[in-house]
Parts: sequence; structure tokens; C-alpha cells
Amino acid sequence: MLKDASIDPKNRELGESWSRSLAQAVRDVDQLVELLNLPKSLSPQALAAARLFPLMVPKSYLNRIEPGNPSDPLLLQVLPLGDEFDQAPGFTEDAVGDNQSKTAPGLMQKYAGRALFIATGSCAVHCRYCFRRHYPYGDEPKTMAEWEPAFAALEADTSIKEVILSGGDPLMLTDARLAKLFERFNSIGHLSRLRIHSRLPIVLPDRMTDRLIDLMRSSRLTPIMVVHANHPQELQNDCAQALKKIVQAGITVLNQAVLLKGVNDSIEPLEQLCERLVDLGVIPYYLHQLDRVAGTAHFEVPEQVGRLLIEALRKKLPGYAIPQYVREIPGEGHKTPLF
Repeated sequence: MLKDASIDPKNRELGESWSRSLAQAVRDVDQLVELLNLPKSLSPQALAAARLFPLMVPKSYLNRIEPGNPSDPLLLQVLPLGDEFDQAPGFTEDAVGDNQSKTAPGLMQKYAGRALFIATGSCAVHCRYCFRRHYPYGDEPKTMAEWEPAFAALEADTSIKEVILSGGDPLMLTDARLAKLFERFNSIGHLSRLRIHSRLPIVLPDRMTDRLIDLMRSSRLTPIMVVHANHPQELQNDCAQALKKIVQAGITVLNQAVLLKGVNDSIEPLEQLCERLVDLGVIPYYLHQLDRVAGTAHFEVPEQVGRLLIEALRKKLPGYAIPQYVREIPGEGHKTPLF
């Protein structure tokens, strides 16, 4: 039985801490430019692009960005740019076939043995390369009653052993809300694993409270956490501490990165990212070729460059420190290896 999230006042205080951090996230372009001492000439295009896809950056992440550097690899991931208006051939709003993979409201199944549950449309950071930046989250379930068809679909398919909580970011839900979801998944006998995909350990590390970790561990389902860091500069201070906390709790932690132009498309940051992850006890899992989502073409790196980078990593790192270089192709039964 899952513990009551409301019992311990200390846990309530911790929960309020991450909520305060979220409330203090920067959502205004002019404020971002001022805080980071960026050229004011960036503001007009950033303001325009933020109307396409809003700006949102937590202060913890902001503190890891080098002030005065418009080319900072973390800044490039969150700064709206005029390039997002480019209509590049082959870039679409649903590049990974989410719509065609739905089996019930809020539930997708692309691969055998696991299903993906859209827990929320909210995130703590708006990554400019987001593959779901056009996703119709407003159409998805919001309450346990509305999710019941998704639970029923999971119950009916005994081949599904693993449920993947995604979004948005599932850790944007309160502990009480997560506890209800976990309890419902626990009741489905053939499920054995609960995988949580979240960027919050990277961008909003104080979300990783003792209560949340206890909640994940108290489920009968084996918990697996998949985080998302693209550059070693992200893995500092409170972020590093949060990752260590999850690992030391005995939860398997994997990292997915996206190959991004200007961010990690050279050997030095990729090598440092992989080494830093391993040092923190996190497994470098995937390096994704960019999903070709409308508004993200300026981030694309040629596949040949990605192959050369993986080849270079193999000459420098042990095998366990090298991520699989993959692309997601709609309709395929698995991620497609690119090297």
C-alpha cells in the first residue's frame, strides 16, 4: 500500500519548496535577457517565437547558463529564436507518429510489451526542440475518471509489462496525484515495471524530495527513471545531488540526450556528458537524432556527423559509457539504430 503523502509536515514543506521554485521560473523574454546580460537585440525575435511556444526556464537551470554568452549550450536549448518560424521540408507537427499510436485517451502503444501514459501536458522547462511542442494536450484526460479507459486498455492487454509515464513531464503532478496513479497501476496484475520519463531532476532538482523517492520505491512495480540531459554543464550542483539521491535510493537511472547543433555536436561535450553521467551513477542510454518537428530544423545535425561522434566516443570511453545512437521512425516496432 502506498503511504499517505500528507502525513509528514516535513514532506509538505519540501513539496512547497519545489512548487515555489516552479513559480519563480522565468517566463518573460525581457527578464531572461536582462538576467543573463544578453544583447537586447535578441528580444524582438525571442518575443515573436515565444508566441509560438512560450518561454519557461527555472532559476536553477538559469544559474548554470553563462551570462553574456548568446551561444551558451544551455541557453540555446531554452531561448526562443526567429529560426522557429522556418518551414523546413520534412518537418511536421507530429514527427514521431503519436496520433496514430493512441489506443485510448491518454495512452499510446508504439512498441511491444510497454505502453506510454500521458500524465500531464505541463513541463518545468520549455525546450525549444521539444518533439511534442505541437501536441494537443488540451484533449487529453485530466482526472482519474477520465483516465479510466486508459486503465481499462492496460488491463485488457496482458502483453504489456511496463507502463511509461510521460507528458509533458509526469513529475509536474503532485505527490498525492502520483500516488493515485501508482496505486491504480499496482492493481493491474500483469504490470511489473513503472518507467518515469522526466527532465525535472535536471532543470528543477528540488522536485526530487525524499517523499517522491519513497513513493516510487513503495510501489510493487520496479521503478526506472529516465532523465534528459544534453550537455555536461547541466550536471552541476543541485542537479548532480538530485541524480545521486535517486541512484543511491536503488532506482535505475538512464539518460536520453538529443543530438543538437551548437549544443553537443562535437566530441568534447558528448564525451564529458557521458563521463559525468557515469560518475553520477546514471547510464547513458540513448543519443537521439533530432525528431523532425516543425520549428526545430535549426537544431538538426546530419546523421553522418552523429556516426562520427559515436565512433570517436568508442575510441575514448568504455562500452557502458556510450549511448545508442537512434532515431524514432513512426510505425517501426523499436527505435532505429543509426550506427
